[in-house]
Amino acid sequence: MTRSLRSGLVALALILAAFGALKATAAADDPATIVKGAIDYWRDVTSYTVVEMTVHRPDWERASLMRAWTRGEKDSLVRFVKPARDAGSATLKVGDDMWIFSPKLNRVIKLPFSMMAQSWMGSDFSYNDLAKSDQIIHNFTHRLVKTDKQDGHAVYVIESTPLPNAPVIWGKERLRIRDDHLLLEETFFDQDGKPVKRLSAVKIGRLGGKVYVTSMRMEKLDEADHWTEITYRKASFGLSLPDAVFTLSNLRNPRPGWERP
Repeated sequence: MTRSLRSGLVALALILAAFGALKATAAADDPATIVKGAIDYWRDVTSYTVVEMTVHRPDWERASLMRAWTRGEKDSLVRFVKPARDAGSATLKVGDDMWIFSPKLNRVIKLPFSMMAQSWMGSDFSYNDLAKSDQIIHNFTHRLVKTDKQDGHAVYVIESTPLPNAPVIWGKERLRIRDDHLLLEETFFDQDGKPVKRLSAVKIGRLGGKVYVTSMRMEKLDEADHWTEITYRKASFGLSLPDAVFTLSNLRNPRPGWERP
């Protein structure tokens, strides 16, 4: 091999390596990829969690305990365990449809779109918030506003705007996502661009074998001292969950053995 040919091959290899690195950097900084990565990391392929929820108001506070199962982007089941007055109440989402079960009424009710913005179990979360995992991926466009540094990590600040005619109620959302896929903050804006509420990470730790936001708070920005805090007490990821978990039959009559996979 001649010296000129060797030099040419080395130059070509360097160009290809630089191009590959540029593509990898571009993919890492792509805001849609960052958002999807955060949602996928949070839910995993499947998950089972035990969650404590505290609803706080200026003159009272209420705590409850629930169990939740998720599969992919669209399927989830949340069942309340405590307090006794809420035990058995459950919410099921399959695809784009959502149902609630009330043991007091012994009825399964399918939620129309008009009810999706209502409060979920008296908290500062709405039914829309439960469905947001696939909404934020498929119904919004994403723009990287800036990249901050925090605790040795890059933090991507992303502005998400609804697609035309998308079935969402927010004018836009602003997210702060750490480079290890942790969603640190999500601010919701109304159609006039006014921030209405904010979801923030309160604690970060190890859960289910990975670094995770173990506690998060949803607060209303136009009402002082109104917030709801979610704390994960237990989590398992990558479980083998049967299809029957995400059914109307299981929503109404949970089968033994699925409560503690």
